[in-house]
Amino acid sequence: MSMKREQTIASLGTLVQLRSLDVDRLQADLASQEATRVRYQNNLARLSELATSSGATGALPPALALNCGAYKQNVMAMADLHRTDLALHEANMAVAQRKLSDAWTKRELLGKVLEQQESALSKEQDRIVRKREDDIATQSWMAGRAV
Repeated sequence: MSMKREQTIASLGTLVQLRSLDVDRLQADLASQEATRVRYQNNLARLSELATSSGATGALPPALALNCGAYKQNVMAMADLHRTDLALHEANMAVAQRKLSDAWTKRELLGKVLEQQESALSKEQDRIVRKREDDIATQSWMAGRAV
């Protein structure tokens, strides 16, 4: 009985370690995705600044005014694409966050089962030790009476 429980504890320990590795991997992946999200946001801020500062100032020749307008439109279009990419990236991050949360929950549940099994084994071993001590005490008492 105890050997089977020890094997169960060893297996659960291995599973908890594997779940921990999975959680660590998912946390690293999410951190990388967060860094990418920050880069998107920084790029959007720069593009927004470019769009606002690229307006025509003063009286420009028509060709130069058209060139400035086209440039500004291209910058704004690029910013729109970046916003779309950022939205998709954030949706992927939400999925990754859910996966991380699920993996963490699974690891915690397995950890609790492992703790319960270890506690049960410890109680079982304590019971065996107490029985052995009681048997020795009984034998000692019987031997003392026989003398």
